[in-house]
Amino acid sequence: MATSTSEQRIHNEGVKKRRFRFLYSKKVAPYVFVSPFIISFLLLSLYPFLSAINMSFQRVLPGQIDYIGLHNYSRVFNPTFYTALQNTTIYVVWTVLILTFIPLVLAVLLNNRLMTFTNIFRAAIFIPALTSVIVAGTIFRMIFGDSEAAFANQVLQFIGLDAVEWRYGAGSGMFLMVALASWRWIGVNILYYLAALQNVNHDLYEAADIDGAGVWQKFRNVTFPAIKPVVIFLSTITIINGFRMFEESFVFWETSSPGNIGLTVVGYIYIEGIQRNDMGFGAAVGIVLLLIILVISITQLVLTGAFKKGDS
Repeated sequence: MATSTSEQRIHNEGVKKRRFRFLYSKKVAPYVFVSPFIISFLLLSLYPFLSAINMSFQRVLPGQIDYIGLHNYSRVFNPTFYTALQNTTIYVVWTVLILTFIPLVLAVLLNNRLMTFTNIFRAAIFIPALTSVIVAGTIFRMIFGDSEAAFANQVLQFIGLDAVEWRYGAGSGMFLMVALASWRWIGVNILYYLAALQNVNHDLYEAADIDGAGVWQKFRNVTFPAIKPVVIFLSTITIINGFRMFEESFVFWETSSPGNIGLTVVGYIYIEGIQRNDMGFGAAVGIVLLLIILVISITQLVLTGAFKKGDS
């Protein structure tokens, strides 16, 4: 009996050693390490994506699901969707301009050797990204309140302008959403640029100095080509994040804004899919939004030369 137990223990230890050798082998180990990402991608991204495509061809009611072909897609292009798409497109254009170029200028200034207290500035500009969008939106609603006693209106009246009902005008409403997004993410983009600027070859600057290049010539011929991939990356993710924006609109108007001045495409999906319980139609709008983002992103990458071989 003792011999049988000893043989069983030796057998189990052998199995355990072979199992560890298998998991730590050069062929298997990479797949083991990336398996959490693959599993999470399959469960949290691919499965919902395929389900959304399937749902976009369905009429989904409590306890009843019917396939209705392209009926949901035929309903997508209506005046409300066009209003949401217009608002979202304007928001994307403004955020791309602000969050791509202003952080670039500020990063170049912070990277200058003559700049002092740079660590304090770098920490300070990153704090807004840590702030919840709900908290930030509440603060913005207090600053840009509709009453004349609100801080922003007091500033306007101090310089001789009339008070503004910020959340009731198309222009002022768009300003609120763009300002909130810019305030939150401009520091993060500065850090991206600062990281890229640290890797610029200083020998090129010395060569440019020998050739008598000025500040603008060194930026155009040395700095910008070196950080161009980061510029393309930030503009691309800003476009994608702009088209999927929802929180900045929700904190100011929730799901109902006067004249739909704060309605975005994702907000439209939320209203149709969740509030009106029309999940099939909401999924169809989501698929259309995905195609819009895909076309615009690929076009932007082609125009900026991101697919060219050897482009740096």
